[in-house]
Amino acid sequence: MPVKPPRPRLPPLTALRAFEAAARLESFAKAAEEIGVTAGAITQQIRQLETGLGFPLFRRLPQGVALTDAAREALPRLTRGFDMLGQAVQALREAQPHRPLAIAALPCIAQLWLSPRLGRLQQAFPELQVSVAAMEEPPDPRRDPYDLSLFYRDTVAEPAAIQIGPDAILPVCTPALAGRLASPADLARQTLLHDAVWRGDWARWLGFAAPEVKVDAGRGPAFSLYALALDAALSGSGVLMGRMSLVAPLLAAGRLAAPFRQAMPTPDRLTLSPATGSGAHARRVEIMEWLAASAGEAAQI
Repeated sequence: MPVKPPRPRLPPLTALRAFEAAARLESFAKAAEEIGVTAGAITQQIRQLETGLGFPLFRRLPQGVALTDAAREALPRLTRGFDMLGQAVQALREAQPHRPLAIAALPCIAQLWLSPRLGRLQQAFPELQVSVAAMEEPPDPRRDPYDLSLFYRDTVAEPAAIQIGPDAILPVCTPALAGRLASPADLARQTLLHDAVWRGDWARWLGFAAPEVKVDAGRGPAFSLYALALDAALSGSGVLMGRMSLVAPLLAAGRLAAPFRQAMPTPDRLTLSPATGSGAHARRVEIMEWLAASAGEAAQI
């Protein structure tokens, strides 16, 4: 009788995943961040994979690592394989009846733009369940299980994406502090509040609105979350470079004031992007249209 030889055993999936991420991102540290483990764990998984294969996948250099020729040739197929696995798992999730609408958003957007609208969204769609994940970078639609993402983008590639805008930045503070600011030159005597990601906004606005004014645009504390910087401004601790898409409700409510009228347009806009997978949430288009329409309304913060 014919004998069928056993199928060769594959290396552990965790080791293959560690290698694919490290090779694609060209960094063990970035791979660890993407997968959610330590850089040491990535190193250990790759060493185990290299031991099992019997040859190195990376050349260890004084400054980082580089792929071997064999690893570089195998990478595209491994990436496609993990993408297909991710899409298959996503299809299983999407088969769940009445599953929640999964939204990924920049932390400041999740806190200051989306969260105040969730109550009215629930009223408009009573049967809808929503899950929100705050993250610094947009999710990879091929791998991450999100129906919608909300991020600031200069341009969008997805035809179904909706850009909400235009947007602009300008200084904001408490009304009491605004009353002491007659011109941008008065900012030299005030504490400038910064978001760590948008730390350059003060220099950009000063160059746009008051290029003749000598103010140290880098002076003042920086906060890792925009919401923390905003809380400091609301407490009267200083002047924040406000993004209109986030602070407009506070200005309308009188909790913040804009001492100067020169608003600088920004190239990026708040953008609603759909996932590109084959299975979309049944109400995704309706939710996108509702959220886009709500941008013209004053959400309460």
